[in-house]
Amino acid sequence: QVQLVESGGGLVQAGGSLRLSCAASGSIFSINTMGWYRQAPGKERELVARITSGGSTSYADSVKGRFTISRDNAKNTVYLQMNNLKPEDTAVYYCKAAIATAQGRGALTQYYWGQGTQVTVSS
Repeated sequence: QVQLVESGGGLVQAGGSLRLSCAASGSIFSINTMGWYRQAPGKERELVARITSGGSTSYADSVKGRFTISRDNAKNTVYLQMNNLKPEDTAVYYCKAAIATAQGRGALTQYYWGQGTQVTVSS
């Protein structure tokens, strides 16, 4: 059983910062790409940032220069440092990871989601 547990959300004023964390636990063989998504009320879930196992990163245009994704492979944890937050960043933030688990003599890679953490930015 694999779990992703997020933390670090909260209420912050515009211009402020927050750091989200997402820790994976369970019978993990390996973790490939990890990412952060967000969903605002009435909107579809969108990709915010992703990072590969080798450390390559990509960002949504709306957060470039303000958000930084990183990971600690030893801790199976991905982070999202969010600076200069804006009211339009308000959303539930979810982490997603491609995780391989041992299956007999091989491994099976599946996508797992965290439960989400609320980020609210006041103007």
